[in-house]
Amino acid sequence: MEFAILILILVFILSYRGIINTKHLYQDNKALFDLLKEKDYEFLVKARYGGEVDANQLFEKRINQLIIAIVIIFAILLFNFSWINLIIGAIIIIVVYKNQYSSLKGYYKKHLTEIDQTLPYYLKSIEILAQHYTIPVALSKSIETAPAMFKDGLSEMIQKIDAGDSSINPYIEFAEQYPVRDSLRMMRLLYRLSIGAQENKQEQLVVFSKSVSSLQNKAREQKYAKRLNKMEKKTLAMLMVTGGGTMLVLFIAMMMMMMDM
Repeated sequence: MEFAILILILVFILSYRGIINTKHLYQDNKALFDLLKEKDYEFLVKARYGGEVDANQLFEKRINQLIIAIVIIFAILLFNFSWINLIIGAIIIIVVYKNQYSSLKGYYKKHLTEIDQTLPYYLKSIEILAQHYTIPVALSKSIETAPAMFKDGLSEMIQKIDAGDSSINPYIEFAEQYPVRDSLRMMRLLYRLSIGAQENKQEQLVVFSKSVSSLQNKAREQKYAKRLNKMEKKTLAMLMVTGGGTMLVLFIAMMMMMMDM
């Protein structure tokens, strides 16, 4: 343990003095390190922090921690190698690397209902704007009031559309970038609305409005189901505590009666 602490201090000093430069190591091998990035990593970062944190910078910090952990484990194994230490070291490296991702995933699961609700309420604002503007213009005007997690993706989508891409690809790419519930289906509907004839626009808006309303209802049902499930768990826990307390009181009373006899 003392040796491990000594190695940790040494690595920190070398890193602080720039002798071990993890930043340059990451920049020089960025393409290789990006292969380790989970497919939903950037979405989870945006779901957790909105647009306040750069996913690439956060991933770079994660890689830096991984490199330092590998150096420490390697140094320990170099002076005290054993298969047990190798297995423990490998587990520590995996935990260090996966810790940030697990934290982001845990936040997403905990706030799944709230995150899934962002899309239908955002699409409702698009529906209102679409009554007066074309879909690309409505999307462009919606960016300012859009949820923070969508803003970067919306900007990218608008840039592709403005550059002349009239295919469904910008819409599909946005849906894949933000895989919240029904995002792919709703983006396809939005694309169909964007290419529809002007004389049929009102009919298409009615269809789109019904889909958005259905999505909002699903989000509300999920929210209420989550609340009900939470209340049921609390009620069950209360009954178990009450029942356990009652049984304990009865048991103590019986034991006192037996001792008196």
